[in-house]
Amino acid sequence: MTSSIFLTMAGWTSDKFRLSCIDNNGLKRTLLKMLILDNGTKNSNIEAERTATEYLVDQGVPTTNANKSLLSFLAINALELSAPASPVLLECNAPTVPPGWLQLSGHPKSIAPLANGIVRKRISGPNDTELLAYRQLMVDPHAIKVVPKFLGVHQVAGEHFIDLHNMLHGFTEPNVMDIKMGFRTFTESEVSNTALREDLYQKMIAVDPSAPSADEHARQAITKLRYMQFRENMSSTQEKGFRIEALRMRGCSPVTDLKTIKTDHQIRTTIGHFVNGRRSIAKDILKRLRQMRTLIEKSEFFQRHQVLGSSVFIVYDDHQVGVWLIDFAKALPLPPGTKVTHRRRWQMGNCEEGLLHGFDELIRTMEAVQQQAQHSSVRHQSRATDV
Repeated sequence: MTSSIFLTMAGWTSDKFRLSCIDNNGLKRTLLKMLILDNGTKNSNIEAERTATEYLVDQGVPTTNANKSLLSFLAINALELSAPASPVLLECNAPTVPPGWLQLSGHPKSIAPLANGIVRKRISGPNDTELLAYRQLMVDPHAIKVVPKFLGVHQVAGEHFIDLHNMLHGFTEPNVMDIKMGFRTFTESEVSNTALREDLYQKMIAVDPSAPSADEHARQAITKLRYMQFRENMSSTQEKGFRIEALRMRGCSPVTDLKTIKTDHQIRTTIGHFVNGRRSIAKDILKRLRQMRTLIEKSEFFQRHQVLGSSVFIVYDDHQVGVWLIDFAKALPLPPGTKVTHRRRWQMGNCEEGLLHGFDELIRTMEAVQQQAQHSSVRHQSRATDV
């Protein structure tokens, strides 16, 4: 049985949070489907190729003629965490992925791990926005310290992929959180069309019948901008400049229905549960967030781009903490002469997205979480002394 956090208008409780952690067997399931590419496929301009045979040899599995006929493989998976492994690999008794792998959010079948501390992410082609962004991030002395390491681009079977450092590599049964940053996650071009749409009106009233104005009810249609802002306002995105997208605690199923967490209390409680009351973890995350904010403020890349839909990715175990900024599929160059602060409110044409405002608010939240953990520790010590 898989459970998820239940959010109600009454708020959030520890008991409800723990309901998401009842499926320990889930971690024992195979996490990926593997796509085995046929021997007959040949590709050019592949910077690095890893064949199925090489993988099986690395894992100590005897290779057969059947195995050798497999030219290469590529892990294509994501949110379907209980998916079975490839029958070929199961027959060979080979592990399919590094322990502890998961994808909390994003498009299904877009990201998958290799066995050597690398994740491979599908992109649209050689001019993909994220590929261009990572190439520039890697030569920016400040930005390179904020993001996962970019390790190359590959073309396989006519599709393009980028290799990135696997941020879970080196962690043991880690706790993971994905926090979407900014006031908005949509581009200006996505909402520039002012046409009234009945379908978006229907989507709005399906979520909240009271959301449309009297005029919108009369027209029974809204613009895409109106719908996108309505959707963003359901979370803490427009107010805080960030929203908690998903998380997974050790021994628990991933929780992805967090987008309606909005109030200060709900946010602090959720992050407090995530750090599990551990003051040292909250302190290390806070230190890293402050460092990242300073580096972003100094970075030429961030001075030249609006960065939409990026996430702060936090991971920790009993020994270490890691925090990175990820996802640059909407990192768009600014028009000539345009400057952004990453803090001002967005208006059509100013290209502001609120990235640094989100960092400011997330840091303030983490400060409160750390203080709460410290007070809890003091109370615990006091009770122990009394006993």
